[in-house]
Amino acid sequence: MATKAKAKSSTTVAERLEALANLQQIDSEIDRILTIRGELPLEVEDLEADIEGLEKRVEKLTVELKDIETEISNRKNEQKDAQAAILQYKEKQNNVRNNREFESLSKEIEYQELEIQLHEKRAKEAKATIENKKEVIKEVQDRLAGRKKDLKAKKAELDNIIAETEKDEEKLNKKSEKAMKQLDDHLRTAYARLRSSAKNGLAVVPVDRDSCGGCFNRIPPQRQLDIIQKKKIIICEHCGRILIPGEEIEEEVDTKAKKKKK
Repeated sequence: MATKAKAKSSTTVAERLEALANLQQIDSEIDRILTIRGELPLEVEDLEADIEGLEKRVEKLTVELKDIETEISNRKNEQKDAQAAILQYKEKQNNVRNNREFESLSKEIEYQELEIQLHEKRAKEAKATIENKKEVIKEVQDRLAGRKKDLKAKKAELDNIIAETEKDEEKLNKKSEKAMKQLDDHLRTAYARLRSSAKNGLAVVPVDRDSCGGCFNRIPPQRQLDIIQKKKIIICEHCGRILIPGEEIEEEVDTKAKKKKK
């Protein structure tokens, strides 16, 4: 472990910058593959969550429906009991000894008749509620069927894309892990932080047309010279990204070097 750490610390700045550029290139290719998938993974997740919510709603409405049906059944039984009580009270009226007992039984009969009317009214209301619940359940089930159809299509589309790209992605992920190991802990942390904070995932960018390839702010000539020389790691003072020479600058340096040799 100490030997590896020593080997990393002994690498030149130019080698570190090359390793960073290589890592960024690999990770950018992984990002490109993920971009191809686009919003499909999120759409699949949203549809799955929507389906789960609709299924729970159907389940809840079905339970409520059964409760209302039980209520109607109970009210019918209450009506039967009330009707039976009325018959008993009327039979007792035939054997009363005075008007007071007769009036008392009449009030009981009247009360039971009101109870029957109340149960009939509540049963009608419950039946109307059942019809309404059934309509709502049908609407939710129709929406659920539509969401399931959409999910099936989205999953098939996503599976096709994954099947086409997963081998490349797997290879690139291994390359990325290997390239990351070429960096020391400080650079790994800095690179990961920059990658996570940048919208486009670019932590290492070239100087292109005298500007930062990440935020496009102009880079002063002296700073560009430092970047070309690769004697130290230069970051953009505007966006904080690590700067490397662009292809144009590299070609220009190569051309000048060849002319000097001649």
